[in-house]
Amino acid sequence: MKEQLTHMHGGDLDAIERLYGIPKNEIVDFSGNINPLGFPESVRKLLADNIYIVSAYPDKKYVKLRESIASYTGTKPEYVSVGNGSTELISVFIKSVNAKKTIIMGPAYSEYENAVSVTGGSFEYFPLKEEKNFSLDIDELLTVLTDDIGLFVACNPNNPTGTAIETKDMEKILIHCKEKGIAVMIDETYIEFSDEPEKICTIPLAEKYDNVFVIRGISKFFAAPGLRLGYCVTSSPAFKNLLERYQDPWSVNILAAFAGENLFKDTAFMKKTRKLILEEKYKFFNELGKFKNLRVYPTSSNFILTKLLTDKVTAADIYEKLIPQKMLVRDASSFYSLDDSFLRFCIMSPEDNARLIENLKEIIE
Repeated sequence: MKEQLTHMHGGDLDAIERLYGIPKNEIVDFSGNINPLGFPESVRKLLADNIYIVSAYPDKKYVKLRESIASYTGTKPEYVSVGNGSTELISVFIKSVNAKKTIIMGPAYSEYENAVSVTGGSFEYFPLKEEKNFSLDIDELLTVLTDDIGLFVACNPNNPTGTAIETKDMEKILIHCKEKGIAVMIDETYIEFSDEPEKICTIPLAEKYDNVFVIRGISKFFAAPGLRLGYCVTSSPAFKNLLERYQDPWSVNILAAFAGENLFKDTAFMKKTRKLILEEKYKFFNELGKFKNLRVYPTSSNFILTKLLTDKVTAADIYEKLIPQKMLVRDASSFYSLDDSFLRFCIMSPEDNARLIENLKEIIE
């Protein structure tokens, strides 16, 4: 049971509570990559004041929601579709493409390969290399994206490495894939945590290239995984029609839709989040850089991938040692190409971050 817990997507706090007897609300979750500020208070109050809307069906076309997302992302409402979390959109989109062969930039979120496997298609990983700090080699990638490939999948910034593809390089990929007849799915779940999101955003390219499908959600940046709201941007009518064909009606519940109509207007929350993440990330790098037994990789997001340079402990050992301290980190060995020396954790409050660093120092150094 404990072994399984170390390899879960983020942390299953309910399972940990049952197994370790620690109340889940006392555990600081460094594994889930969720905004430590929590759900925006402005929208929390609006939801409470409008709870009566649960007695009505959502708008089947989600017009206001799509308009809100379009305004936030700088695209057109007709290019926006919504779903029950980004995971649903990932699954439905991959089914709609139904590629015989898929290339996934890895290491990566396991749901990509799971969704490909369900369709009966095959996949291969294009590995981001550790010796290059997991940055993407564009020229090498293009040699792999050949005529027999139907789909290319990438997370940008990438989970778990934190590396990012700049927009100018993404355009090279899209041009190449357009010529080869390859669909492209870009998962931008973590882009809002980036230092300069506009430099790595693919959405501006969606109007120009109809072979790209950009996915985001509100689980991480807006700290609302329980609402299950994801959205995507594409200019391809064929993709959108297939998506709507495969998707259940009213996939997004009315509370999630109402929240989405208002979340993207809270600019004060967004500024406060970015300030916290950037300041704390800088502190983390300074402190972890002093460890002799740990390598820290550059990141464009709110989480940090590290590698143990000692054989006296593994990532799983650290996971186990931190739980009694009511801290949960991610043993990253379940990701493609990473072994038991890799550990990932996200930025939390200054106090919690400082406590994690002190505990890591005691365990690792």
